[in-house]
Amino acid sequence: MASLPLSCAATITTQLISSRPTSLKTRTHHSLGVSCNAQNEETPHPKFDRRNLLMGMGGMCGVAANLDSSALATPITGPDFAKCTLGVDLNRKNAQLDINCCPPLSSDILDYKLPPVNTVRFRPAAHLVTREYVAKYEKAVALMKALPEDDPRNFIQQANVHCAYCNLTYQQTGDPDEKLQIHFCWHFFPWHRWYLYFYERILGKLIDDPTFGLPFWNWDNLSPAPYMPEMYVNEKSPLYNARRNPDHLRPPALADLKFTKSAATPPEKILASNLTEMYGEMIRNAKTPEDFYGARYVVGTPPNPGMGSIERGSHTSMHVWVGENTPGGEDMGNFYSTGKDSLFFAHHTNIDRLWTLWRDLRGNNPKDFQDSDWLDSNYLFYDENKQLVRVYVRDTLDQKKMGYTYQKVENPWREGRPKPNIKKSRVATTAKTRKAAETVVFPVKLDKVVKVLVDRPSFKRSKKAKEREEELLVIEGIEADTSKAVRFEVYVNDEDDKPDELINKAEYAGCFGQVPHKNSSTVKSKIRLGLSELLEDLEVEDDDKILVSLVPRAGGEDITIGGIKIIYVDYSTGKVHFDK
Repeated sequence: MASLPLSCAATITTQLISSRPTSLKTRTHHSLGVSCNAQNEETPHPKFDRRNLLMGMGGMCGVAANLDSSALATPITGPDFAKCTLGVDLNRKNAQLDINCCPPLSSDILDYKLPPVNTVRFRPAAHLVTREYVAKYEKAVALMKALPEDDPRNFIQQANVHCAYCNLTYQQTGDPDEKLQIHFCWHFFPWHRWYLYFYERILGKLIDDPTFGLPFWNWDNLSPAPYMPEMYVNEKSPLYNARRNPDHLRPPALADLKFTKSAATPPEKILASNLTEMYGEMIRNAKTPEDFYGARYVVGTPPNPGMGSIERGSHTSMHVWVGENTPGGEDMGNFYSTGKDSLFFAHHTNIDRLWTLWRDLRGNNPKDFQDSDWLDSNYLFYDENKQLVRVYVRDTLDQKKMGYTYQKVENPWREGRPKPNIKKSRVATTAKTRKAAETVVFPVKLDKVVKVLVDRPSFKRSKKAKEREEELLVIEGIEADTSKAVRFEVYVNDEDDKPDELINKAEYAGCFGQVPHKNSSTVKSKIRLGLSELLEDLEVEDDDKILVSLVPRAGGEDITIGGIKIIYVDYSTGKVHFDK
């Protein structure tokens, strides 16, 4: 069998909740200059870790992994704008970048309190808006573009908010050796919710309309077909952006949720493929909060610990699909420039809507992390009155209390559970497969399809065990240059060695994809893919091994995989273990 250099480690517990926490009182955090020595391969811990201090006092290494997560580290907090830099290229000896997206400075920072909801903002589907709405939206954006260049509400200043938080221009407050990155982790959804919230309120104030809501681009739907919304392709409109892929501006170009510049989905398969992708991102690969939100990221954690299901999938593909067909992919296809395209906000408003839908689908299952290192994380934004405010993750968990609602549309992916290509496949048991898998030694470069035979530590699980915990395929040590658009897909028991024919089949387990940055750095990340339902559909639940195929779609020569393993996660607690 292929070498899988991933050892079993201590059990890690992440607390979860199913309802919104109580209001937050102001807290002061003190970082600790202590290095992290004990690390779990499933949940990496930061350098500044209060657990180590406790261990140093008592030498109690054995209890470290069982401490409450609130005692482990320090939440990410709003950056010091005065220390914003031009960003650096870590792969070129910290060379400075040629962009400046630092915000205006202010020493007056207020803790933001959500105002009473007297008027609900209505966010419409972009393909269903009226001419009157389009005129109002265009007026608001035109006024935003006309604001003075140094006004933090100005169109470019607002675009720079995303650029600065996403291109390593800020130090982590509490650890100057680590950069701040709100993508690739559990900050992805709450940070963007706040970003949209203030952007929307600024536009509403400029046109004196407290009911104004941003439109969402419903690219996960089938009817009407997911074309680029018409309001964004009028060259005379302030919503237009010239730096888009011209082949995707109008019908028959369908939004492709698995898109890469080098391997687009065949047009006749796009709609079925999109359903499979969305079903995986919203249901099959989103059974626990970490798998939907992304990995834990606190002070001292290096950037990019691990993306959630939507961020690495449809989110990334649509950024790349819209942007120019160039190496940089500007504007939408690169983190530093994406906020310059008004379509970015329709794209992310849909992602925010999907977050709300996912929470609704959870029923009584945990919807959020209870970990104070998530709930107490905070960011800085300028509000509609040019006031710099500090906002907290815990205040994003109920959109109704934030004062907006979404137009109801169909969500066909809810019934999009894919069918298997081949049931009861024996491909993982053949001598040919075993021989091929034995030639793979990790770490391995993904410049070609890599097939790995993976042991299942616990097969023939009881019905009770399946109801209690999710079986997950973990692909770790994913190294990629952040300046490159990369994507690889994962298939289980691909018997015919034709992954192109499985993009809408149950054998498709999921993907890893990233939007390129202006900066260049090589980071290590991971993904977790749900197996319980997939193996049930393939009717191989009792097999002791599965064949995993890693298929590069874009930039495979820039991707290295560190290893693969299977773990089990308790649905209600997030507790991880590796075998029975």
